[in-house]
Order: sequence, then structure tokens, then C-alpha cells
Amino acid sequence: MPTYVYKNIETGELYEIKQSMRDEPLTQHPETGAPIKRVLSTPGIAFRGSGFYVTDSRPKAASGGEASSAGGGGE
Repeated sequence: MPTYVYKNIETGELYEIKQSMRDEPLTQHPETGAPIKRVLSTPGIAFRGSGFYVTDSRPKAASGGEASSAGGGGE
């Protein structure tokens, strides 16, 4: 279930409230009844760099023959 950030309209205090994506945005705090509104926040993940490829997580081979020697060769 996603966590949404809500702001108290009167005091400016921020709250994190978990609710279903299908639920309508809250207009009152569930415990205090104070008027609140949903605010946009930055996502929890950020992709940086040139990209993510298969070779990014593997060590680079020192010479050309090492990568093909693990195949179970046909001698």
C-alpha cells in the first residue's frame, strides 16, 4: 500500500498516511479531524547515470579468452 504525504492546512504540519491507490484523497486527518490536503512529494527512487545494462553488474574481463572458457567446452 502506498504512502501519501498530507499537509495540515491550518498548521502546515506534514503527515505520511498509508492508503490504497483506489481511495479518494483525505480531507480530514483520521485521528484529529484537522483539515488536510494531499501534497506532491519526490519519488523514493532516482535513476542516475548512463543506464542499467547487463554488463553493469559483471566484472570486466582482463583479456579476450576468459569470458568464453566457462561454457563446458567441446574438446
